[in-house]
Amino acid sequence: MGRITNLLLCSFVVGIAQTTVVLEADRPFLKVQVQHTADLQCCYTSKNSVTVHWIKQVGNKTLSTHAVALSQRVTVESITVSGKPCGSLTFDPVQLNDTGFYQCLLKGNDFNRVSHGTYLQVYQPMKKTLNLSESTKNRILTAEGVLLLLCVLMPSVTLLFKSKRLHELEKKKAKKEEENIYQGLNLDDCSSAYDQIERSQAHGQYQDVGNIKDEEEQIQLEKP
Repeated sequence: MGRITNLLLCSFVVGIAQTTVVLEADRPFLKVQVQHTADLQCCYTSKNSVTVHWIKQVGNKTLSTHAVALSQRVTVESITVSGKPCGSLTFDPVQLNDTGFYQCLLKGNDFNRVSHGTYLQVYQPMKKTLNLSESTKNRILTAEGVLLLLCVLMPSVTLLFKSKRLHELEKKKAKKEEENIYQGLNLDDCSSAYDQIERSQAHGQYQDVGNIKDEEEQIQLEKP
């Protein structure tokens, strides 16, 4: 019976604390370049006086929470945003080791509340390997354009020359074959065949069989 009473009392106290302080939504993630300014905020609504403390969780093998060490570079202040009180944590400038998860610890007379928190990531930009001027960059782009144009035109020009050369070779080959045909002819055989055609045309379409035999004998005698 005593345990139940204590549990009810604890629940009642927690309920009063939650109704006393209402937390606003925090920015879940903030990414800032090194040597720049980082500003974290946690806003709330409370009817009672509240003291804001900042804590940091560092994720190694085990999570460890510790209070944020203040300095000239790391400062805190209380501000008002949209009519609501807020705690502000400023890094000016921010360093790489400032990366971590930050939360507000709100302390009152009868309550302690922790805000949702913001993860701060500090990054270092990549350095340029080649420091080139604008004129040098323009020259490089122009050279790349010329090379690209040559890569497009060279295959076309080469193909055109190859087709032209192939056409010339085909013409030479056809001419050579024509010369070989005329070289294989015997002029004596051509003249004797031409004489036979002329004789047949001179006798007409109708001839005696006897005359044809005589002509054949004459033709045979004329052959060497």
